Parts: sequence; C-alpha cells; structure tokens
Amino acid sequence: GAAVPGAATPPAAAAAEPEKLSIEEFARLDLRVAAVTAAEKVKGSKKLIKMQIDLGTEQRTIVAGIAEAYAPESLVGRSIVVVANLKPAKLMGIESNGMVLAASPENGLPSLLVFDNPPPPGSRVK
Repeated sequence: GAAVPGAATPPAAAAAEPEKLSIEEFARLDLRVAAVTAAEKVKGSKKLIKMQIDLGTEQRTIVAGIAEAYAPESLVGRSIVVVANLKPAKLMGIESNGMVLAASPENGLPSLLVFDNPPPPGSRVK
C-alpha cells in the first residue's frame, strides 16, 4: 500500500494482487502537492502526526501515521503529496481532511514521496 491513513496494511493485504483501475477511476483521485506549514505529534499516539498543510487555495489539517519515521519539526517546509478529495476521517479525535501518500515497505518505516524540484502547493499530481 502507498497511502498511510494511520494504520499499517496487514501483510496478507499487501501480498494480494491489487484490483486494476481504469484511467477514469484513477482520475477520480485528486492528488495534490501540499506544503507542510506546521506539525506536531498527536498526544497519546506513537504513530500519528497532525499537520497543517497549504494546498495553494486552502489550508487543511491532516493526520498521518508517520511519527515513527519523521520528527514533526523535520516536516515543516516540506512538499508532500496528499489525496485531497477523501471524506474527512477522525483519528484520535482529530478530523483529518486528506491522506498523505507514503511508501510502506513490509516491516519497515513509512517513507514520504519527495520532489527533486517541488511544484507550487495545489499542483495536481497525475
């Protein structure tokens, strides 16, 4: 799995053949570049970080299960990729308005997608 909603993908699901999507189905995902403007660990959680992000036209709060791999202060100023059109979800009582994309190797720590030359916040990823 590439997305990190805050819970690890079970190994059985990771090994299963993913369903094939049409280009139209993939296009329904609104993947955007976001600039992290603030980040802090979520109290009571070892894995969650709450981030304020800039999507170019709006600011949002998102929660991601990346605290074991990243210190909150190391995220500020970085450009990340988020799924911008997910319905809000509550994680540890905090409403998350999007999902950070990261690679999650089996038995490894999540790794954020990074850019050589970060495009402006709000840029579409396709």
